[in-house]
Amino acid sequence: MFTGIVGDVGQVVEWRTGHLGIRTELARTLELGGSIAVNGVCLTAVELEGDVVFMDVVPETRRRSNLGGLRPGDGVNLELPVRSDQGLGGHLVQGHVDGMAEVEAVTEVELGREIVLRLPDGLRSFVAEKGFIAVDGASLTVTGVDDDRSTFGIALIPYTLAHSLAGQYVPGTLVNVEVDVVARYVARLIGRTAPAGAR
Repeated sequence: MFTGIVGDVGQVVEWRTGHLGIRTELARTLELGGSIAVNGVCLTAVELEGDVVFMDVVPETRRRSNLGGLRPGDGVNLELPVRSDQGLGGHLVQGHVDGMAEVEAVTEVELGREIVLRLPDGLRSFVAEKGFIAVDGASLTVTGVDDDRSTFGIALIPYTLAHSLAGQYVPGTLVNVEVDVVARYVARLIGRTAPAGAR
């Protein structure tokens, strides 16, 4: 389990089919078999070499996330799992990416940027204004939702822009999204228990 607070922006040093290597100081605190979130995707450390961690990435993960498009030199958001003695700085993030959203617009505003992203099919009902969403693993607040256009907005402060991949987002960037797990369970419960026509 993660909280969506990016701990480091690592650098891809190796990426061949199914095997990803990332340089990060966080590697020195990992153990073999330990978990690390890479752009919001929970992966397992299968090899450690100093400040480089290697992970296996299965085809399903490459299809559903932006990890399949990584190249050596690319940056990635990283987070270690939350410990029982830590507070929740963001929200509960499972590291199970639901899909990719495309950055549609980036607007400079006072103290940061506002970004509009297009949602993948099937996720619109799980995203609500002022609700949580994880974007490339970063816990963010949804500033607005346009159901007709299947888009949502986020606002990024200078700290987030400087300490995550968010500062590199431009129109066309594909980002990983994980909707709030609570929204998923509520939607499932309503769908299973609400009488027909009661929605």
